[in-house]
Amino acid sequence: MSKRADSSRWYQKQVSDPFVKAREKQGLRSRAAFKLTELIERDRLLRSGAVVLDLGATPGGWSQIVGAAVGAKGLVVAVDILPMTPLAGVKFLLGDCREPETAAQIAELLEGRQADLVLSDMAPNLTGIRDTDEARSVELAEVALETAQQFLKPGGSMLIKMFQHADSDRFVVALRKHFERINRRKPAASRQASREFYVVAAGFRG
Repeated sequence: MSKRADSSRWYQKQVSDPFVKAREKQGLRSRAAFKLTELIERDRLLRSGAVVLDLGATPGGWSQIVGAAVGAKGLVVAVDILPMTPLAGVKFLLGDCREPETAAQIAELLEGRQADLVLSDMAPNLTGIRDTDEARSVELAEVALETAQQFLKPGGSMLIKMFQHADSDRFVVALRKHFERINRRKPAASRQASREFYVVAAGFRG
């Protein structure tokens, strides 16, 4: 299929997508905000005053939602290797959470508090080589877990975006060592043709 045909098909999906239309109407940065909103409500992941660490935050769709939800007494620290337009009530850090200096900066921005919720919407730059893309996806999930182990409070929760394949299944099984409850979710705003799914891990064992 030609690049022009691919582009045309993508455009048709966009203009007919009700979540894209709702995003534009509500002034949200990403249609992924609807995925997060559903998961927060379904799994009761957030409360006013909570501390949230948002990994892979750019363009800010998830930070926008949680920033409004936690209110003035809460704290949201957003991290990405790409710049993000500022959001009120959100502290943004440009950096790679795999680097020790970034971890030190996260700790500073958290002001001595531990996170109630760690979010990871991180995804690799796709190469088109399935084995490579799958391996990179799981690697980022492992990075999210390592970061959560540093900053998540006992009893806290983590939400990770993943893509369905054998290695992701093994990662989800391994999560049970660290969390009391694990659920796989496919929000309504997640396109059915996509292999993405979300892991909600609750009750961090510390």
